[in-house]
Amino acid sequence: MFRTALRNILAHKARLLMTVLAVMLGVAFVSGTLVFTDTLGKALSGQSAKSYDNVAVSVTHYGGGSRSADGTKSAPGISKKQADQIAALPGVTGVSGRVDGFAGVADAKGKLIGNGWANRGSNFAPGKDGKDPHYAFTDGSGPVRADQVALDEETASKGGYKPGDRVRVATNGPVKEYSLSGVFTTDDGQVNAGGSLVLFDTPVAQKLYLKPGYFSELSVAASPSTKADALLAQVKPLVGDEATAETGAALAERNAKDIEAGMSGMNQVLLAFAGIALFVGVFLIYNTFTMLVAQRTKELALLRAVGASRRQVKRSVLAEAFTVGVISSAIGLVAGIGLAVGLRSLMGTFGAKIPDGPLVIAPSTIGIALVIGILVTMLAAWLPARRTAKIAPVAAMGSAHLPATAKSLVLRNSIGAVLFLIGLGLVVAGAAAGSDGRMLIAGGAFFALVGIIVLIPMLSRPFIAAVRPLLQKVFGTAGKLAAQNAVRNPRRTGVTAASLAIGLTLVTGLTVLGVTVGKAVDRMTTDVVRADYMLTMASGDSLDKSVLPALEKTPGITALSPQQAGYFKTSDGLYHAASGVNPQGIDQLLKLKVLSGSTASLAEGKVAVDEKTAEKQKLSVGKSVEATFDDGKKATLTVGAVYEANEFVSPYVLDAKILDAHADGERSDIRQVFVKTEGGESAANEQKIVDALGSNPAISVQDQTDIRNTFGGIISMMLNIMYGLLGMALLIAILGVINTLAMSVFERQQEIGMLRAIGLDRGRVKNMVRLEAVVISLFGAVLGVGLGTFLAWAIGQTIKGVIPNYELVIPFDRIGVFLVLAALVGVLAAMWPARSAAKLNMLTAIKTE
Repeated sequence: MFRTALRNILAHKARLLMTVLAVMLGVAFVSGTLVFTDTLGKALSGQSAKSYDNVAVSVTHYGGGSRSADGTKSAPGISKKQADQIAALPGVTGVSGRVDGFAGVADAKGKLIGNGWANRGSNFAPGKDGKDPHYAFTDGSGPVRADQVALDEETASKGGYKPGDRVRVATNGPVKEYSLSGVFTTDDGQVNAGGSLVLFDTPVAQKLYLKPGYFSELSVAASPSTKADALLAQVKPLVGDEATAETGAALAERNAKDIEAGMSGMNQVLLAFAGIALFVGVFLIYNTFTMLVAQRTKELALLRAVGASRRQVKRSVLAEAFTVGVISSAIGLVAGIGLAVGLRSLMGTFGAKIPDGPLVIAPSTIGIALVIGILVTMLAAWLPARRTAKIAPVAAMGSAHLPATAKSLVLRNSIGAVLFLIGLGLVVAGAAAGSDGRMLIAGGAFFALVGIIVLIPMLSRPFIAAVRPLLQKVFGTAGKLAAQNAVRNPRRTGVTAASLAIGLTLVTGLTVLGVTVGKAVDRMTTDVVRADYMLTMASGDSLDKSVLPALEKTPGITALSPQQAGYFKTSDGLYHAASGVNPQGIDQLLKLKVLSGSTASLAEGKVAVDEKTAEKQKLSVGKSVEATFDDGKKATLTVGAVYEANEFVSPYVLDAKILDAHADGERSDIRQVFVKTEGGESAANEQKIVDALGSNPAISVQDQTDIRNTFGGIISMMLNIMYGLLGMALLIAILGVINTLAMSVFERQQEIGMLRAIGLDRGRVKNMVRLEAVVISLFGAVLGVGLGTFLAWAIGQTIKGVIPNYELVIPFDRIGVFLVLAALVGVLAAMWPARSAAKLNMLTAIKTE
């Protein structure tokens, strides 16, 4: 029987091609994900370990000048005195201190080089030999004067800089110009991620990022004979409780675990989409083997008649599936390795460099790829094999295509209806439960989707009956025959449509949610922001206070307010976020929907509270709030207004001067600055702001459109990523349509020959096959769009409480595009089968059994 299975595979290799492709694509997705994440994780872990090769002990300070419970202020970092004490310990050969923060470099046009969040500055810390072991200089040397900086090689190349050039560098303060002392290479992860690195002389970096004489991190080198654990025990008492000391080996191991955890998260997301692709592939495989065994019913019956048992017939079909699974998995594994190599190169083209390292193909990856491919293929082929083995030899030899019994159809439809109703009930219950109902919706979505898949053959009949008159009227005989062919075998039509339905359910659900959330964000921006411009740091850090007086002196600015972040502790021991604003300008810049009181009270030193916080804290206009600020001082704040919560300000709003009074001399945390200009948004007004800030490349000046795009762009990017990941599942669904049509044409050779003989020309034969594909594709698309929209509504009910202005938006334009694309998929999928059908020799086809 195994030889029979091999003979059948060789005899029907063309018909098994789509199955091989489907399994191969799914396995390639899985193996590519595993190889890529293993390779990336190994490279990053190797880079991290390399950076600690010569570090016996690492000390990191976390206090940052904060206050303890008794009001005592901690040190801003590790002092030079502590560093000298560590350097004097027996066995220590060197101590390197580091400070870092944001630093952005301007190119020749004044634009920021790099992506903002990964643009960093640090200090050049040479040893006794005058070299910093962390950086290898390719040109020039490290900065040793206050007016010098060094740049990483990639940044220098992008800016066209060479040693001796003047470079404009922005930190959190005003832009300054430095002389470029040298260019270096580095394995710094943020530089590899597309950022930049600027090295300053150590005193300059300390003044910029911490405090003169202090470091945020120390790297301690020791002689080979010194044990790291023993040295660690001596270092810990010297740095106190505000710093963490650990051996370089322990730190490298912890970083490796963190990297592994990060790769695990990426793995899970990518493998989830790979699972969807494989799930869709199951329907293609099922259809293929169902049609293959149906076409070989007489052959299998003859085997039964000459003595083969049911078990042997079943094993013969499963042996075919096993062989196909092995071949597909092997090809998929190789393709997956190629995909991982391609992804690695692709990341480099987008500016994200992966550290050098070998391609990691773990034995577990090979095992997983083979097991998944074989298992999926055999599971999908098991039901057709079981059904074939149950057919009696005489009945099978008498009919090549036995219809399903009424009993089996009733049972199938009953099971499908029960599953769908269970799913529907769970989804509705989850939507009613709000934010606590997401797991219910997930479970309900699964049952509803499975129920739809089971019911699809029954649902196909009314759908095709509805479109049949239109097909017949527009396309004549070809349209009528296409509708009849599509409904002739509802199971086959349903299984083919199911794969498209799954893909479009996910695509539609994501699209409806994305568009709805995007519209809510857009309304939130237009409803709240009255300012013409919003200023932020490209790095996401705080703006320097010097921004405010610079703008105040600028002609044409009519209103100005910071959104200064702060916090205080109330009498119940809870900490609350607060926004410091300019009371004189806030109403012109932000529309706070006041429910009681007035924002004018902010100028009197009172505080505004959002309605949710007011309800929780039982506050109203006139009541007092006992606040303890970060400097340990207490103040009594009177509630002057209660407003509707929004995303642009914190739950408490007060005069920025109150926060400044408690800043204890530290830099204010200004997250945004809102600006209103005379004449509104214009290129001239924007340029005035840019000029007033000294053409600082690190400060982003956004108009209202930019503000909307900042929030909406994240949603669009996520949608595009999801579309890309679901593309594999949709590709397999398309292969399923091609496969079904090709095998259907082969199965109906005699019928097509008869149609040609009685006058149906080749053009109408092609139209018949094309229209059949379009009908099947549109049927799957309509089901997917309907179910996806319903699930998007349900999920929306669970998140609308945290998204202001949330209202379900059904993007009919995009849904229309999905349906048109589904029809186009049908046309494209039918090209090869339609051409094959039209080229059949009518006499040969008529003689075919």
